[in-house]
Amino acid sequence: MAPASAALRLAAAGLLIGLCACQGAGPLAESPAGVPIAVEIIDGPPAPVKTALASELATAASSRQVDLVGSDAAARFRVRGYLSTETDAEGTTTLAYVWDVFDAEKRRAKRLAGSSPIRNASPDPWTGLDREALARLAAMSMDEIAAFLSEAKSAETAALGAAPGPALAYSTE
Repeated sequence: MAPASAALRLAAAGLLIGLCACQGAGPLAESPAGVPIAVEIIDGPPAPVKTALASELATAASSRQVDLVGSDAAARFRVRGYLSTETDAEGTTTLAYVWDVFDAEKRRAKRLAGSSPIRNASPDPWTGLDREALARLAAMSMDEIAAFLSEAKSAETAALGAAPGPALAYSTE
């Protein structure tokens, strides 16, 4: 293989790896570690469900390298959660959630929302939220929050590294 062809392939591979990193895709995506967040409030459920969900969120955050700090600590982002349940005419109960992520200037940076059916044999829909259901909710939520934090970290890193550098050159020989 000619040296120019090898150099061109190497440059193309470097460009592809860089694009994957910018998109947060693939194995080069940044970890959300180092971007502290605080969960300030979880509105909607009764106190025992809030406590159990907070515990599951802490477990899910730890396994995803999300730095969860107390609500009075310095945090890059603050999260507010809203949960509700609804039972339809057929008796199917659904848990809906919204997580609003706010930046340091108290502007909403991201809204994450979703819903999931839950098993419920009680007239009170909150009693259908067993540990498994709360763990699923926490895992889904932290997956989305971790992805957002990784994107934010990548954007900050790119902004810091945006200083002009040497231009890439290639040879047509």
